[in-house]
Amino acid sequence: MQRAYVGTRKGVFTLERRRKRWRVAAEAFLGDPVSALMVDPRDGTLHAALDLGHFGVKMRVSRDAGTTWSEEAAPAYPPAPAGAPIEDRGRGHEPPWVVQKIWALEAGSADRPGELWAGTIPGGLFRSPDGGQHWELVRPLWEMPERKQWMGGGYDHPGLHSICVDPRDGRRVTIAVSTGGVWRTEDAGASWTVRSQGMFAAYLPPERKHDPILQDAHRVVQCVAAPDVFWCQHHNGVFHSTDGGSRWHEIASVQPSVFGFAVAVHPAKPETAWFVPAVKDECRIPVGGQVVVARTRDGGQRFDVLREGLPQEHAYDLVYRHGLAVDSTGQRLIFGSTSGGVWLSDDEGDSWSALPARLPPVNCVSFGP
Repeated sequence: MQRAYVGTRKGVFTLERRRKRWRVAAEAFLGDPVSALMVDPRDGTLHAALDLGHFGVKMRVSRDAGTTWSEEAAPAYPPAPAGAPIEDRGRGHEPPWVVQKIWALEAGSADRPGELWAGTIPGGLFRSPDGGQHWELVRPLWEMPERKQWMGGGYDHPGLHSICVDPRDGRRVTIAVSTGGVWRTEDAGASWTVRSQGMFAAYLPPERKHDPILQDAHRVVQCVAAPDVFWCQHHNGVFHSTDGGSRWHEIASVQPSVFGFAVAVHPAKPETAWFVPAVKDECRIPVGGQVVVARTRDGGQRFDVLREGLPQEHAYDLVYRHGLAVDSTGQRLIFGSTSGGVWLSDDEGDSWSALPARLPPVNCVSFGP
């Protein structure tokens, strides 16, 4: 049986496919915002992060494909040191040592069983050594002086939204921050180097636009079969790296727009990637009111604009960073929108079918094992 999971503003929905048709098979946490989902490929365990506002962030875990859930520990910052400054990001004063949202969840590599990673707003990275029973702040990243240059990218504080664990060596982890660029550790978080050289921020003054620490990488993904290949959907473009993020190159041929939030890469074909373009900045709607997916199969030299089965008139669906996913075969894709639509493809995006249900606004999607 094929499964997929959809995290929305009002709960988690488990989708199952039977007789070539997808349906909603289960629902959980109705009314609660779900900010992140992750299926651990090592054992199929499903982890969900809830953003409960005044009640804080919570974590839930399912070991039976979303049928039942139990509570697990949630990342939490240690007490702020005496005399720690209250940060001012231009939108009011807030203490930085508080998890406001869990924005990313990622499993460790096969050589590090039980290890999980979580990215948060305000720009923290957490590690669990035991499958989510305990979490610890990665303090070298949190305490490095360069973090003070990070800025909020749509939120009051910076957000760590992308975590890429190298399958060859689980100590090598690449992260991306809005807005704080791309960073990499080779030693499980003990030290960090910036890895966004070659990106540019068109909205900054000319003397700052190429600063690697100030890049607003909306989403970064890594090819499983070729881990030195990364794709990035940036605020003002699409970027590609084939040398482990040491250098990024702009891909300017994306149609109908280079703006968007989501990107997925084929797990076995590093030159194949998918994007969901939109009109940027003030509008943030599909170009021309038409929902399309852009796909390249040659490393960005050309793109196909995929429309079959997608709404092509008066459609205003925006797809968030984690709203697009590809399965382990590279054949099946799923994406969900801010308007509650969910579409699935069995042929690498050539054609799409709509889920026969209107869900709450979609934050994240994932395929099951």
